[in-house]
Amino acid sequence: MTLFHSFSELVLLAPGGCAIPRSFNRRYVDHNRHTRLLREAQKVRGRIYLTDGALQPSQLSEDGRHVQQTDYDSWHVLSLNGDGAVQGCARYRHLIGNVGFDDLGVRESWLARCEQWGMSLRSAVESEIMRAKQLGAAFSEVGGWAIVPEKRCTADALRIAMATYSLAQLLGGCVGISTATERHHSSSILRRIGGRSLECDGTELPSYYDPQFRCRMEVLRFDSSLPDASCRRWVEQLSERLAEVTVVVPREHAERHFEPQRSQLRWQSQFECATLARI
Repeated sequence: MTLFHSFSELVLLAPGGCAIPRSFNRRYVDHNRHTRLLREAQKVRGRIYLTDGALQPSQLSEDGRHVQQTDYDSWHVLSLNGDGAVQGCARYRHLIGNVGFDDLGVRESWLARCEQWGMSLRSAVESEIMRAKQLGAAFSEVGGWAIVPEKRCTADALRIAMATYSLAQLLGGCVGISTATERHHSSSILRRIGGRSLECDGTELPSYYDPQFRCRMEVLRFDSSLPDASCRRWVEQLSERLAEVTVVVPREHAERHFEPQRSQLRWQSQFECATLARI
């Protein structure tokens, strides 16, 4: 019960121009609030990753934000304290349409560039993309997970991770991957919820040391319809509660409300993403 009766508030940021499921009852078009909360989440990420040694100061914006292109075509799950300040965040990228390995952030990982495992990673991810198509589900990529130190040993960390499963269910379901660090037990938490090792020809892909982030990492696969049995009831209950959380939309969409279904993926241009990153 403490997973739901928390002093923190969950808020969802929707990507610009996307259609919002009718199941979300508290939808607000507010460009200024969306921009402010996303910038704050980027600052929280930047501060935490810098402290952990995962980033260098030169990799942050002048105001300390960790900005990634995928921030602007993704959903964000935010945990806010009583003052409305971001305490934790995760990025959920819901991709429907013709998706390939080179469209994903994992292509930039150290494992993708490894001579021994790079092709195995590509093959394993492409198999998951094919499975998503066969199931008629979206393919997703989860990342950008960060939580302030004082909240790491609370229910908030688990709740943010579970909320990505619940969000995926409300959007119509997905098969996906997440590149997770072993630092602060992040990958262990994702495994507890239902994450599993990627496989290629029956062989599990190993965890690996990423010299850029200076820690061991894992690329995990998951299916939003198959959370671990120990967490399934919580994910279902959280799905019901997510329908009542605030969803902040940066701009209106011509077909704002929809029933989750397959549609063509609309990629933002490099110019759009670069412009948004400077806002």
